[in-house]
This record gives sequence, C-alpha cells and structure tokens, in this order.
Amino acid sequence: MLRSSSVALAALLVGSAAAAQDAPSPCVAPAAIQVRGNSRVSEATIRADAGIAPGATLNYRDIQRAVKALYATGQFDDVHVVCAVAPGDSVATLVVRVSERPLLGDVSVRGVERLSMRTVRDRVDLPAGRPLDPAQVARAVQRIDSLYESDGYYLARVRPETTLVNGRVSLAFNVDEGRRLAVSGVRVEGNRHLTDKEVVGAMKTRPEGFWWFRRGEFDDDNYAGDLAERIPQLYAKNGYIDFQLQQDTLLIDKDRGKALIELAVTEGQRYKVGSFEVVGNRRFNSEEIERFYPFADAGPTLGARAMAVFRRRSAPSDVFDRAQWEEATGRVQTAYSNEGYIYARVRPVVERAVAVGPRADTVPVVNLRWEIDEGAPAIIDRIEIAGNDHTTEACIRSALIILPGDVFNQDRLVRSWQNIGNLGFFETPLPQPDIRPDSSGDVDVTFRVKEKQTGNVNFGASMGQGTGIGGFIGLTQPNLFGRCKSGSLNWQFGQYINDFSLSYTDPAVRQSRISSTVTAYRSQARFRIGNLGRSTRTGGSVQFGFPVPRSPFARLFVSYGGEAVRFGAGSGLFEELQNEFSGSSFRSTLGFTAARDTRIDLPFATAGGQQTITAQFNGGPLGGTVSFQRYTGEVRSYAPLGQIGGSKPGSQPVKFVLGLTGRGGAVFGNTGPFFYSQQFSLGGVQFGEQLRGYPEFSITPAGFDPRTGQFQAERTSFGNAFFTTTAEVGMRVNQMFYVNVFYDAGNIWTRPRDFDPTRLFRGAGVGLSTVTPLGPLGLDYAYGFDRTERTITGQIRPAPKWQLHFKLGQLF
Repeated sequence: MLRSSSVALAALLVGSAAAAQDAPSPCVAPAAIQVRGNSRVSEATIRADAGIAPGATLNYRDIQRAVKALYATGQFDDVHVVCAVAPGDSVATLVVRVSERPLLGDVSVRGVERLSMRTVRDRVDLPAGRPLDPAQVARAVQRIDSLYESDGYYLARVRPETTLVNGRVSLAFNVDEGRRLAVSGVRVEGNRHLTDKEVVGAMKTRPEGFWWFRRGEFDDDNYAGDLAERIPQLYAKNGYIDFQLQQDTLLIDKDRGKALIELAVTEGQRYKVGSFEVVGNRRFNSEEIERFYPFADAGPTLGARAMAVFRRRSAPSDVFDRAQWEEATGRVQTAYSNEGYIYARVRPVVERAVAVGPRADTVPVVNLRWEIDEGAPAIIDRIEIAGNDHTTEACIRSALIILPGDVFNQDRLVRSWQNIGNLGFFETPLPQPDIRPDSSGDVDVTFRVKEKQTGNVNFGASMGQGTGIGGFIGLTQPNLFGRCKSGSLNWQFGQYINDFSLSYTDPAVRQSRISSTVTAYRSQARFRIGNLGRSTRTGGSVQFGFPVPRSPFARLFVSYGGEAVRFGAGSGLFEELQNEFSGSSFRSTLGFTAARDTRIDLPFATAGGQQTITAQFNGGPLGGTVSFQRYTGEVRSYAPLGQIGGSKPGSQPVKFVLGLTGRGGAVFGNTGPFFYSQQFSLGGVQFGEQLRGYPEFSITPAGFDPRTGQFQAERTSFGNAFFTTTAEVGMRVNQMFYVNVFYDAGNIWTRPRDFDPTRLFRGAGVGLSTVTPLGPLGLDYAYGFDRTERTITGQIRPAPKWQLHFKLGQLF
C-alpha cells in the first residue's frame, strides 16, 4: 500500500509535467504539508523525519526517501503520502497519513517446564516502553524455537499473543513444549560392506521399538557423537579407514512427532595389515616393544572366540583395526612413563600401500610403524600435599609408594593416589594428581585432598540372629590427632549379650614403618543360636606389623594374646562342658601373619586383591591349659567389569566388579574349652564361617543337619578343617551402597586329612550392603541347593530352600 501510493503520486507529478510544459502541476511544489493519524508522535517530529518542506520542488525519489525515513523510525505500522488539490484551485497540499504502532507494556512467557524459565526468558529481547515491532516478535519466536531444538524438543511450538490495555500492548509467548522427538528409523545409503543394522548398532541414536525402554528419543549430543565418533570408529575397526560421512539429514514430521534419519556414506577400501617396524627405541629393545603389537599372528583370544559365537560375522584377523592400534600405542606410551620417560613421544605411523595377494590381485594394506623419541627420564623432585587441614602430612605420606628422587612411574603414582583415597579421611574421588615439569626436566607432584568428618559416635538398636534385641554404643576415631592413629570403644548390651571391647592402633610407632595394635575385651554372652549357652571371655592382645622389603603392599605381623573363658551354669552346650572344664580355662597365643593388600575403592573393593596367611601357636612353652596350632588363609581378587558414568573429573561412577574369594583353615591339637571359637563351624553369616542359604551350625562334618526348627550346636557341629569359596558380580553404587549376586560353596571336616574339595555345599542368591548412621547393615537372600529334610518315615530327601540372613549394628 505504501509503495503504490508513492508510485501514484510520482506518476501524477511526472504526468502533469508532461501534459503541460507551460503550466506545471501544483503537486510538484505543494504549498502545504499536513500530517494525519498521529496521536503520540508530534507533527513536527514527523515532518523533520520525512525531510519535506512546503514549497519545495518534489519528485518520486524525494517521496520514496521520505516514506523510508518514517518507517525507519520504528514508530509506524503504515505510511501513506497523497497529494490533495481542490477543484479549480492551483494550490496543492501534501498529506502524510500514518498508523502508529502501540507501545509494548509487559512481556511474559508461559508453559515452560522442561527448560529453565530464565534461559527461555533471555531469548526474548523486547524492551518495554518501545513501539512493538512484529519483526522483532518473529525473531524472538525463532530464538525460542532454536533453544528447544538444541535440547531435542523439535516438536515445541511458540505462539505469541497480544492484549491491548490502555493503549499499551501486553505480549505473552505461549509455549507448547510437546515431547521429545522420536526416531522412527535410520536409513543408510552408500554402505556395501556393513549393513544398516551394524551401523545403527554402533549408534546411541536408535529407532523406537516395541518395548517401553526402546523409546527412540532423539538427543542432539548423542547424535553428534554418533556422526563424529561412533560410526567412524565402527568402520575404522573393520579396516575402512578412508570412511567418510557425506551427508546426514533429519526429516521431521511434527504432526506425528517422528523423525527419519538419512545417512549418506562412502566406505572406501578395506585395509589389511602389512609390515611393521619400530624406530628410535633405546630403553626397550624391539622384541620388548613388539609384545605390545596388536596384530601379531597369535590367533583369536578366548574372549574373541566367545564373542564370535554371538556375532553373525566378525572381521578377519588380518584386517587393520584402528582402535586396537591406538590402544596399543597408548600401552607403549604408558610403558615408557612407568620407566620415567614421561617426555617420550610414541608416534603411530600408518602408511597406505598396495600388496599383491595370493591370487595375483592387488590388496590395499597399511604398513605400520612406531616412531619413538624417548628423551631423558624424569626424576620426581618434590611431592606436595595440599588441602589437609587436620591430617598431618606425615600420615598422608605414609600411604605413598613414590618418593622424591625416584624415577617417575605412572603406575606407582596412580597407586599412591588410590592409597590416599583408601585412608578414608578425605572426600572421594580425589582430584587427579597435579604433575608439573620444572626447568630441569624433572617433575613436581601435588596431591590435593579435602578433609571429611571421620570420628563418629554410634548408638541405637542392635538385632541379630541369636543375640536378641539390645543396644550398642560405639566411639570410633580412625584418625586420632590427625596422625592416622585409630581408637575404638564398643559396648553392646541386651537380653543375651554384654560385650565390651577397646582397641588402639598406631600405624607408625615413633615415626617408623612399624605398626602396633593393642586390644582388650570382656564378653558375657548367652547365645540363642544353636543353644550354645552362656560364657564369659576376657582377654587382650598386642600386635606389631613390619614392612616387607621391596613390597609396598605387604606386611608381616607378630602378635601375642591371652584369653580366659568361664562357662555359666544352666542349660546349653557350654553348661554341659562345666564338669569337663571346671573353673577358668586360659590360653596363651603367639601368632604370625603375612598379608598383602592391593584393593582399591574400599570398603567395597572394585579392583586389586588381598592375600592373608595366619599361623597361631597356643599353649606348650607359652603356658595355658590347652595346646594346639591353628592355620588359616584367605585369598580375595577383584576385577572391574565396567562402569556407568564417571567420564568427567570429580564424578562418582557406578562400577561393576567380579569378585572371587577363597578361605581355608586347619587346627592341629586339642582346643579344649576353646573349641567353639578356635575350631570351625559352617552355615549362615552370624557365627563361624559364612555359607549363605543355610542356617547357623547346619553344616557339620557329618553333612547337612536335616533337623527342623532351631538348629542346635553340639560338640560334633565343629570341625578342625574348612574350605569356602565365593564368586560374585557386584554393583558398587558409591562408598555407602553395594549390591551383588553371589555363589557360595564350602564344607567342614573333622580332621584336616579328611579334606575333600569335591564335596561342597552350594548356595546362591542376592545381597545388599550399606553403611548407615547406626552402623553397617548387610542383607542376603540365598538358596541352599543341598539342604535336606527328614520324612515322617525317617528317610532323608533333598529339600532346597531360601534363607534370609542379616546383620545390623556392630554385628556386621
């Protein structure tokens, strides 16, 4: 409308001039200028912006410039310029008609739930009190749309709504977020060797499926990772290192809320492995480095063969796998770092070539080479500890297995970092060690920690199978005075138990590497489990630990202890022994233990292992009323299976772990009245050796006790040899929570020479362990495969059954 009015006026001016050269039209030089339609903008302002003066000679360019200038002010929705001439009059008036834009009052955004309201509001850049510009409103809608699209909400719709109140416009952006876009399918074009299913299988962006967990939600970050990393890695793993993604298209159907992904690829040639060489190596000879070479002709591994059973096809062994090549390069780099060559550079070279195949055809190959620039080994100059406000530096340094002056070793650095976390005094995960080279080429290492509350006072209820309902009070401080010394006082009391113990441990006696532990206890207990009866045990021990040379994870312990026991009168197994062992009985014990512990992520280990062997000598030259020898051993091993999350520094991933445990023991000699604590019993989790799926004392040297009801402990329930083993797959959620599935097997024998590992009682189930403010809690629900029962006729028949086990408070 604006343009046509201007052109009509310009045509009138030109036409009038052509029709009468001697009498020009009055519109060429209007005598007056009028402004109409304005209420907010003054007439003087409009005339000044238009730049037209009365009596001035005008042409069509002047009119166009005037109209554009008025629009450029942003004050008007419409501008008309017309020439008015009265009949018979030679004077013309130029009329400028304007339509003013309303002023913007307030701006609001409605319907935002899935995104931050502040983030969406920031996309609306419309200041109040200014004329409302429809183009700016459209741009704001577009910006909000793009924000939702970046978060995967391609179906979001934004509708602006205006309300005129007292001459001002209230503007509201109504957002209908919709749901996340669902991928209905992925179409791959140009792939000849790998199928669409294989390509989609490598992606995180997958089409929706029949099951509820196959929702197929589209995520921009996952999709970008598929295009940039996962699909190229799939092809590189199968030898197609020239692979290119030509185009990706996302076809969106907003009405159905679906999207179709189209990928156009160029696979290129499949490369096989050609020659291999190593250059520049001096610290390691070529044979040592070739051990890291991933394409040696050693045949498929056991794991590869197992995976081949589930896969329809696999790449031939001579096909180049870029992922294996890069992983092997990293292992070579780590090997140099472990020897102190942290400045060494291992450059993987891949040279494309053509070889002649067995049928005289040409085969594309890659000739591989590691070019190594070793440099000089780095020495650790300084080790600093930062962030320890309470714990002494000497305490933390005792956990390190690297020292200033050592050649830098990456594995030992990581292990030192893990040992500090295992102390339990600091928030985990710890920040990664800070390694700073100095001007001489050596390095300074800084470990940063953050203190956490360590000492605690526990009190509350305690309940266990056989000990009844009672209470407990516990005072524990594992970091006394900030010097890694630990002290504990525990008192457990109730209907069937009154147990008091006190212990103190110094890991570095007089700043040496010798540790010591002093323990004293007095226990008065009446066990309901197995009807053991009442007993009073009083004793104490002292233990010293010594480091093993050249083994930072191993220690040797020497201990001496004494214990007196007295049985109460009444009923039960202990009372039956009163006549045989009148008065108090005393044993004197000298013990030796060799232990090695490389576990990490305690209290629920996810890697490493523990090996312990203990020999105890009782009586004889040491004195006492009994004389016997007791030997026990334990082996634990943990292997990580994978994790969820944890890719960012400071995060705590959920870890999956495989654990294997084996325990065994033997007693030689006569344990006398101490048989119930020094010999072995099997079944349950409360008393003696653990075998889940079976009640306490139900496994005897004679086999499973098929009696129903409460299992009673007898002298024949105990044996002089035992063996148990456990396999578990666990999920460590964090330092406070652990869930696992397990398989137990074990047995006990009357004499060590009766040991028979082919006859074991089996159990399997699920377990949960957690650390609560009232103490540790363990729950296990297990199925005993080899349980039996006695029929009415007296026959024994199989009767496998589920059994619930639990420990609460100080019992765990």
